[in-house]
Amino acid sequence: MATRRMATLLGDVSFDHGAQYFTAMDPGFKEQVQVWADAGVVGRWAAAGGEAWVGIPAMNAPLKAMASGMDVRWATRATTLSRTSTGWAVETDDGNVLSADALVTALPAEQTADLLATLALPVAGTLADAARARPSAPCWTVMLAFAERLASVEDCVRGTDADALGWAARNSSKPGRGGLEAWVIQAGADWSVEHLEALPAEVEARLMEALSVRLGMSLPAPLVQASHRWRFARSDQAGAGGFWDSSTRLGVCGDWLLGSKVEDAWRSGTHLARSMAADLG
Repeated sequence: MATRRMATLLGDVSFDHGAQYFTAMDPGFKEQVQVWADAGVVGRWAAAGGEAWVGIPAMNAPLKAMASGMDVRWATRATTLSRTSTGWAVETDDGNVLSADALVTALPAEQTADLLATLALPVAGTLADAARARPSAPCWTVMLAFAERLASVEDCVRGTDADALGWAARNSSKPGRGGLEAWVIQAGADWSVEHLEALPAEVEARLMEALSVRLGMSLPAPLVQASHRWRFARSDQAGAGGFWDSSTRLGVCGDWLLGSKVEDAWRSGTHLARSMAADLG
């Protein structure tokens, strides 16, 4: 649920360059979404379907709301995990060492496996193997802003996994955005695998061409264009809600345990939280 902001000659523009929207089917998640809606941090986006929700004013709005009041270290990478006499130590890429009574990983399967594999614990090795068996599909994403609205009546365009254009959306059509004309193009999963190591400029040209063809029009020169390669975009599923080991106080959750949707990530985290609460009180 990522958002990127960029400056242009006509002002700033934002792009939801990760998850485009989410749906709510699980009763518990529906209740959570209603809480967000009442707080004004999510809203309906009819262009993507009657069940589509988006964050307001950006997809990361619900995350910011949940993180409010917490000690969150943004843009910080955990590099090493280790057990201590009192719990856990987490070494980060800025040279700090954080201590904790319990540890939870809520990462893509590949990153979960890499971190847990460094631990000399049987349970960590088992979890690392399980994560490694659920590789994620990548996704190339291109962001474009234009000085004027494109003459397309479509706000969302869908393709297939094999297509260069797997999905495209007029980001500025989402509630709470406004401002400049902004588009997000996401390549199909199979196409992204085939072109995973392509140069960004090449990917941007191919996806812009694909959008032009799908909309049946020549695209004007963009005010700004950029791309992002998501290596771990669409997760597989292991068929488990979450894992908690009371002896080591180690927990694992993530969408890869249940599916590839925002709702799956929430369900996994909630499942783990309940196990922790029952054990720790």
